[in-house]
Amino acid sequence: MTTTLAQVATAFLSRDGLAAGTLKSYEQTLLSLLKEHGRTPVELVDRQLLKDYLQSLDDLNYTTHNRHQAIISALFNFAVDEGYIQSNPASRLNRRKPERERGEHKTDEIIRYLTPSQLDILYDLVKKSNARLETIVRLLHRSGARIGELLSLELTHINMEQRKFQVVGKGNKQRWCFYSEDAEIALQDYIKYYRHSASRALFTAGHPTTKVITPVSYEAVLADWRKVINQSHEIKGIRLHDLRHTFASEWD
Repeated sequence: MTTTLAQVATAFLSRDGLAAGTLKSYEQTLLSLLKEHGRTPVELVDRQLLKDYLQSLDDLNYTTHNRHQAIISALFNFAVDEGYIQSNPASRLNRRKPERERGEHKTDEIIRYLTPSQLDILYDLVKKSNARLETIVRLLHRSGARIGELLSLELTHINMEQRKFQVVGKGNKQRWCFYSEDAEIALQDYIKYYRHSASRALFTAGHPTTKVITPVSYEAVLADWRKVINQSHEIKGIRLHDLRHTFASEWD
């Protein structure tokens, strides 16, 4: 029986564990692809077809274009994993570069963001790691806050009802950060079962010998982070700051 690209996409979007915001982003991204090629048998979708399709998206800026390509690649990785096809036709397709005549440019800093498949791997690993790191990762990815801003928060800074917190960023400017439902679940679980109540800090740590409770240090979080990302070659080398870039790319 022939399996169409639309049927594979339906299975891809029906997976357990996808946050509402992520699902919406995936659906919006894949809609135009499925309108054009949804009835095509998935095994007939080849590299040239995807290359031509991506080149047709000339109305998108290059960061949004690259996000589309990353999500499409994740769809075909899923198709491979589930046995629909043997190889990913989107693998190693060149990403579109910024075009100066359209006002697009790169900064001196390498801007990296995680693909959907990398996010799946990361969340699976941090869930097995510790609740504090999982909460930090979800808040970084789902609010766009910087790691330093998160670690400076006190518990009273969190508005639980409106799922938001205020930070002081670069230039001493204040801004509100709003977080998603999946981040809220992780945060409430961390506060209820793992946070040390003896400190005003949101993210705490207990000294293994003296038992003194202090705000967790960046170094301690970074050590936990490296233990996690070193478990998979797919995410090895990514930075905590890349979660902020990922947030920005998803809502570009």
